[in-house]
Amino acid sequence: MANNYVELKDVRISFPQLIEAVRAKGFPESDPKFSADFIMDPSHPGYAEAHRWIAELLTVKYKDKAPQVKALADSDKSKRFYGKGEERVDKKTFAVYEGYAGKVYISAKCIRAPGIYLPGTRTMADPTQYHEEARKIYAGCYVNAAIRPYLQSEGGAIRCDLLGVQFIRDGEPFGEGNVDVSGMFGDAPDNGFSTPATPSFMK
Repeated sequence: MANNYVELKDVRISFPQLIEAVRAKGFPESDPKFSADFIMDPSHPGYAEAHRWIAELLTVKYKDKAPQVKALADSDKSKRFYGKGEERVDKKTFAVYEGYAGKVYISAKCIRAPGIYLPGTRTMADPTQYHEEARKIYAGCYVNAAIRPYLQSEGGAIRCDLLGVQFIRDGEPFGEGNVDVSGMFGDAPDNGFSTPATPSFMK
């Protein structure tokens, strides 16, 4: 790969969990993670690039069995980080989540806090800026993001690291929008920030 990441330019973010890492529901022993969904048109070049990564990773690891492994992942959304928007359904109402219909999505996670890039710059927010900048990124706004697909060591699952996010413009908020919960947070601690290579769009 030319870069060590995939660029998702001008996509909508949903379910942003960028301020505090949380454990997966139903898995109390799992590692807390930061996460977000990125919603885009099926023709988005970043979505195609992510699938090129997947094909190359699978071919290197599984050789001629790569198509079978990919088919298994495609048939089980718990084994992949991508999918059609209609798969993202509210388990209480059984309705497709707002903004997903007719789109595709990528879900990315990370144990270490992802880089939050200051709007219009190539500069990553430092620990004293992190929470303030992360709060500006709400469900429904448009962002640039950097991700890195990888294969789980066992089981044929295809996962995705979240490397960096950058706010680019406002969008219609999903659900209740960007609720201000800043009062519950103190000064930003040292969250152990990752230092991904700066994506070319962060400028």
